[in-house]
Amino acid sequence: MNFNKMFLVLMIMSTAIVINSTNWVSMWMGMEMNLMFFIPFISKSKNKNSSQAMMIYFMVQSISSMIMLFSILIDSFIVISPVMMEETLKSMLTMSLLMKLGAAPFHNWMIETLMSMKWLEAFILLTWQKVAPLFVLSNIMQSKVIMLVIMMTTAIGAIGGINYSSMMKIMGYSSINHMGWMLMSMNSSMLWYKYFILYSMNLMMACLFFNKFNMYYINQIFNNSNSILEKINFSIIMLSMSGLPPFLGFVPKLMVINNSMNMFLMMFMIMMSLLTLFYYTRMISSILMMYSMSNKFMKSKSSNMIMYNLMLNMMMPLMMIMFN
Repeated sequence: MNFNKMFLVLMIMSTAIVINSTNWVSMWMGMEMNLMFFIPFISKSKNKNSSQAMMIYFMVQSISSMIMLFSILIDSFIVISPVMMEETLKSMLTMSLLMKLGAAPFHNWMIETLMSMKWLEAFILLTWQKVAPLFVLSNIMQSKVIMLVIMMTTAIGAIGGINYSSMMKIMGYSSINHMGWMLMSMNSSMLWYKYFILYSMNLMMACLFFNKFNMYYINQIFNNSNSILEKINFSIIMLSMSGLPPFLGFVPKLMVINNSMNMFLMMFMIMMSLLTLFYYTRMISSILMMYSMSNKFMKSKSSNMIMYNLMLNMMMPLMMIMFN
C-alpha cells in the first residue's frame, strides 16, 4: 500500500512536470516518467491477463512516445518549408497524443487493458493518465483533423458499448465517448478543464460503487441484495454518467453545446450521447427489477456517502447553471 501511494505521488509529479514545461523535450520526458510510474501501479496482480494488459499499455505508450519524439526531432534538425514543417509536426504530435488518450481510431488498446484491471486502476487510467496528453493536445489543436476524430470518437464510444455485458467495457466505451466531448471543448481554453473535472467526479462515484459491491458484469447486479437507497444511488450515478438532465453529468455537455458554433457536429454528438443512454438504462433496468424483492427499507452502513452522492448530483448542477 505504501508503494501504491508512492507511485501515485510520482505520477502526480510527472504530470506537473508536463504542465509546467516550456519545451517539447521536457513534456516528452514528463509523459515518459508518468508511463514508468503507472506500470508498477497496475502490475500488482500476477495473473496472465494482468501481464498482457501491462505489455499492451507499455507498447502503445512507447510507440506513441517514439512518434512524438520523432516529430520533435524533425522540428529541431530538419530544414524544410516553415508551413510544411508546422503542419507535419502538428499532425504527428496529434496522432501520438490521440494514441496515448485512447481516442478513435486508436481505442482498442484501452478496452483490452481495462479488462484486466480493478476499478481503482481503471479510474486512474481513465482520468489522471489523460491529463498530460490533453494538456499538450490543447496547445496544438488542428481543427481539420480533430473534427473527424471527434466524430469517430463519439460514434465508436456510443456504438461500441451497446452489445457488452461487461461493466468495465461499458465504462471504457463511455470514456471514449466523453473523450470526444472533451476534444470538442478544447475550442475554449478553460472549458475542457471543467469538463474533465466534472467527468472525473462522476466516474469516481461510479467506480467507488462498483468496487464496493465487486461488480464487473451486468448479471452480478442481480446477485447483490442492496437497499433501496443504494439502488436509487446507482441509478442516479448511471443517469449522470449518460449526461441526462438535471444530473451533474449534463452540466459539462451543456457548456460545450453553448460554446460550440458547429451545429451539425453538435447534433451528431447529441445523437451519439442518446445511444450511450441505452446501455446505461440497461444497467439501471437490471437493478430496478429487483425493487419488488425488497419489501422494506433497509438501513445502509454507507448512507452518508450515498446521500452525499445524491446531493452532489442534484444540487451542484443547479448551482453551476445559476452562477455560470
